[in-house]
Amino acid sequence: MGQTLTNIAEKLQNASKKVQLIYAFNASGKTRLSRAFRELIDPKTEERDDDYHPKLLYYNAFTEDLFYWDNDLTRDTERKLCIQPNAFTKSAFEDLGLDRDVITVFQRYTQPNLTPIFNEEYKTKDKDDREIIVPAFSEVIFTLGQDPETNPERLKISKGEESNFIWSIFYCLLDQVVSTRNITEVDDRETDQFNDLEYVFIDDPVSSLDENHLIQLAVDVADRIKRSDTVNGLKFIITTHSPLFFNVLFNELNNKTCYMLKRLEDGGFELEATSGDSNHSFSYHLYLKQTLEEAIAADKIERYHFTLLRNLYEKTSNFLGYPRWSDLLPGDQRLYFNRIIQFTSHNTLSSEAIAEPSPQEKQTVKFLLDHLCNNYSYWQEETPNV
Repeated sequence: MGQTLTNIAEKLQNASKKVQLIYAFNASGKTRLSRAFRELIDPKTEERDDDYHPKLLYYNAFTEDLFYWDNDLTRDTERKLCIQPNAFTKSAFEDLGLDRDVITVFQRYTQPNLTPIFNEEYKTKDKDDREIIVPAFSEVIFTLGQDPETNPERLKISKGEESNFIWSIFYCLLDQVVSTRNITEVDDRETDQFNDLEYVFIDDPVSSLDENHLIQLAVDVADRIKRSDTVNGLKFIITTHSPLFFNVLFNELNNKTCYMLKRLEDGGFELEATSGDSNHSFSYHLYLKQTLEEAIAADKIERYHFTLLRNLYEKTSNFLGYPRWSDLLPGDQRLYFNRIIQFTSHNTLSSEAIAEPSPQEKQTVKFLLDHLCNNYSYWQEETPNV
C-alpha cells in the first residue's frame, strides 16, 4: 500500500536536510507534492495580515498561473502579459525593486535584445466606462530592444520564453532571500519579510530550456544553495523529471539527500532513497523500460505510460544519433504512431480525467516497446547452451 503525498511531505519535513533532490517522471505527482508540502508548512488562512511572513517560498506550475495574456483582439497591437495580484511579484517588484535584475536574468536565458518592460501606474476605463487605476508592475510588454518607442512592436513571446520570464522573477527573489538571510543580525537586514522562511521548494523549473541553458540554470540554482549559510536554517527541496538537471545538481551540491518519487498502481506514492546520479542510482532508460514492461505484464497501462514510452524513444534516439525520436518508429506507420504518442503524452486533460486507455491503445504501448527493444540493440540476457 502506497503512502499519501501528505505522508511524503511529512517525511521531507522530518528529514531536516539542507538539500533534498527528488527525481520523478511526469505525471508522478511532483506538483501535487509541492502543494501538499505547502499545506503542511504554510497553509493559507483567513487570519493573515500585513505582518504575515511566509514560511515557504515555492515555484511550481501554479506559479505560472499568476500570469496571463491580453492579446488585444480588437487591434492586435498592444499585446501584454498581465500579472494577477499576488504576494510573489509584490515582494519582488514593489518591495525589493528587482525589475532590472529580472530583465538581466531573463535575457541571459533567452536572447540579449528581448526586453520585458513593466508598466507604471496609470488610469484607464473598464468595460462599463468607469475609471480604474492599473497598478504598477501588473503588466509587461516585450520588445526587441531597450526602447519601446524605437521598437514599437509588442511581441507575443513563446510559452518557453514566458516560462523563462516567470522563472527569472523567482530566481531573483531567491537570490535576495539568500543574501538577506545570510545577514546574521536580524536588525541589520534590508527587509524582515524573510525572517520566518524555513523552506524553498522548486518544482521542475523551465523544462523548455535547451541543454546548455538547463545546465546553466542548474549551476545557478546550486550556487544560490551553496551560498546559503547553514546557520540561517534555510532548507531546499527540488523536484525534476529531467535527468540532466538532476545530475548537474547532484554533482554541484554536497551534503544532499536524493530520492525517486513513484506513483503506484494502488493510487498511492512511494519516496525511495537513492544514491548517485540518475545513471548510477536508477539507470534512467532501463528504469523506463522496466516500468513499461511491468505495466504491460499486469495489464495496468495508464495514459502516463505513453509519456514514459516517448521518453524511452527520445533517450534511445539521442544515444544512437538519430535526429528525431520518431525516426525509430515503424516506417510503414510512422506518422500514425507519432500522432498517437504526441497526443497522448501531451494531453494533460486525458492523463487526469481518463486514466484507463482503450485495449487498442494498450496494445500500441506493447507493440512500440517490443519494436524498440527488438530493433535497436537492447541487450538481452540469453540462457547459455549447456
